[in-house]
Order: sequence, then C-alpha cells, then structure tokens
Amino acid sequence: MNIKSLILGSAAALAVVSGAQAADAIVAAEPEPMEYVRVCDAFGTGYFYIPGTETCLQIGGYVRAELGWASFDRVRADDFDWNARTRGYLSIAAKNDSEIGTIGSFIAFQGWGDSDYVNGLVEVDEAYITAAGFKVGYMYNYWDAGLSGETDNLGSNRINSIGYEYASDAFTVGVFVDELTTNYAGNTQLSDVSPFRAFGNYAGADNIGIEAQVSGSFGPATVALLGGYDFDDENGAVRLMATADLGPGTLGVAGVYSSGANAYYDLAEWTVAAEYAIKVTEKLKLTPGAQYWWNYGLVTRDSFDNADAWKAGLTVDYAIAEGLSSKVSVQYTDADGEPEVWSGFFRVQRSF
Repeated sequence: MNIKSLILGSAAALAVVSGAQAADAIVAAEPEPMEYVRVCDAFGTGYFYIPGTETCLQIGGYVRAELGWASFDRVRADDFDWNARTRGYLSIAAKNDSEIGTIGSFIAFQGWGDSDYVNGLVEVDEAYITAAGFKVGYMYNYWDAGLSGETDNLGSNRINSIGYEYASDAFTVGVFVDELTTNYAGNTQLSDVSPFRAFGNYAGADNIGIEAQVSGSFGPATVALLGGYDFDDENGAVRLMATADLGPGTLGVAGVYSSGANAYYDLAEWTVAAEYAIKVTEKLKLTPGAQYWWNYGLVTRDSFDNADAWKAGLTVDYAIAEGLSSKVSVQYTDADGEPEVWSGFFRVQRSF
C-alpha cells in the first residue's frame, strides 16, 4: 500500500465517521412564545388580563390588627372590657365587556382571629354579579354607606338582594328587593305580634323588603336620599345624608326617621349625626363627630321609648407608609337609663 492510497483511505473513513456524528446531533427546539400578564386599564387600577381571555381580574385585601376597649360591656355587664383581634380580608373582582355591557363579579372572604369568637372561621363577606346596571347576590346594601369617622350609626345590612341602578355623571338612582332576616336593632325580646314569635325573629314571615336611593353631585357637595320598607314588620325608615368639601376638610351630615321596628333602621324614631374630616397633612386626618337620638329604643313593634341618647368622639387616621395605615378612635356614649360608656380602639392595617 503506497502513501497515496493510505491518505485516500483515511480521508474516506473520516468522512463516514463525520457523517454519522452529524446525523446524531441534537438540535434544541425553539421555545414557545410566552404570554406575559397584561395590564388592563379599562376598569380602573389594579386589573390585569387573565392569560388567554379578555376578562380582567383584580385581587386585593388587607390584614388588620386591632385592640378595642370599653369602660362598660353591656353584653357581659362588666365594668371594663378589652379585646385584641385580627382580621384577614381577601377580595377578587372580575370584569369583561360584552354585547350587553360590562359584566362583573365580586367575591370577598374574611376571617377573624379572636378569642371571643370562633378562631379561624372564614366566611363569605360578599359575593355578587353585575351586568348592565343589574346587581344580584349577597352584599352590603345602600344603608351601609355612612359618614367618614367612627362615631355615627346610620344603618347597615349585609343581605341577599337583587336590583337595578342607573348612573349618570351627576345622578344615580337604584332600587333593590331584599331578603330580610331580622330587625336592625336585633331585638328579640318583644312579642306583641304573637306569643310564639318575637318580632325580630322573622320566623315564618315573608322576609322581604324594598329600598331605593337617589343621589346627586352638586359641585363640591353630594346628597343621597334613601328609603327602605320592611314588609314583615310593616315599618320603614328614611335617611338623608350629605357631604361637602368645606375649608380644610369634608363636612358630613345625616338624619334618619324610623316608623318602628324594621330591618333598615330602628334604634330610635329620629337621629341626626355630623362629622368633619380634617386633612391636617398628607398623612394625618382628624375626624370629630357627634350623633343624637330622640325616642331611643323600641317598646313595641310600632312605638319607641321616651328616652334620648347621644354620642361624641374623635377618630385619628395616620398613613404610616405606602399600604400601611393606623387608626385611633375614642368615643363617649350617654343614653337615658344606661351606664355612660367610654370606648375606642387602636388599629394597624396592611392593605394591598
């Protein structure tokens, strides 16, 4: 074998080996394109698109730690009581545009860590659907909206309800039909209807109420007129509330009339309340407030006591940092025939 033949043979063998290695080479697959979460600004701050859909989602909530106290506890008849408790709250809102307008849903859960209650109990705070002005589900109703401080008591219901609300730039009108479960004061001691049913129980009753509100904005002022009628107790309540920017803060006033026991408001026949939220700095807000009740307390389903009551207090809000706030409230309550009570709380809340 001469040198020329040896070189040609080696070259041929090398080509075969190189070809075999090339056939066995691993080629990396191109990565599939990743769909990142997109911001959805059509419905406000904090919404983002659910990947692969046109539905926008918003997740929020808070953790609240609170220490409350009272110089007299009416439930336990103690001279002094204090209680520490922590609340967790998580909300999820979803919205999308459709041929009938915006369709939305909202669900919120809350749970308390509290030695006086069931620790670890998680409940549905609200769960409802909205579509083209209609709203149905389990919710806080119009009566839950109050003044800005912690002094007033102007009504609040969390109930199953269905209704419609029309909103324009200046006016809002809404009507809702509610499932009612008790009168507002929760009084189950009186039984002038029958010896087997206290009027606050609603057992075997129709459990239906209707409420309507009209509200409007007039420059720096907002006014809302609200009424509710309880078909079970055949009584109702009417509330007028107004807020206005005035000087360094916001003034809020409200008045309520109640015809008797009902689910919307029946602490007294008449009540008026006022608060003034003063924005001292970007972080600090002071809210003094007061409320007076005439004919305080129910005697029968259709009549109130001759007693009066009043309450005054101060609420201090301070924004510690972005997403972290604190609140201090001190209140004094004086009702005829009842002990005078000093009460309040200190609260820290992390919101997101």
